[in-house]
Amino acid sequence: MEEGDKFCSTCGTQVAKIRREEFSVSADNLIEKVKDLLHEGNVTRIIIKDDKEKTLLEIPATIGFVGVIVAPWLAALGVIAALATNCTMIVERRE
Repeated sequence: MEEGDKFCSTCGTQVAKIRREEFSVSADNLIEKVKDLLHEGNVTRIIIKDDKEKTLLEIPATIGFVGVIVAPWLAALGVIAALATNCTMIVERRE
């Protein structure tokens, strides 16, 4: 599919619009912010980047994303929080 397509050319299904938001988060608040975003429900993906814009972690947050699946991601976030001082969080939401 091409950027800007409103319908799938194969099946005709309407394509959901994705909105991107960017936050600057300190390492201390990183895990809590991710937990809050996952509980909102309309988040499709969370990307964590360091000060140099290098992607540290990408979390796919699909429907049915439960605690058992989230636990390894939160452990990885703990390591990132220990290494980085400030992070940029990009949140993709379905409209």
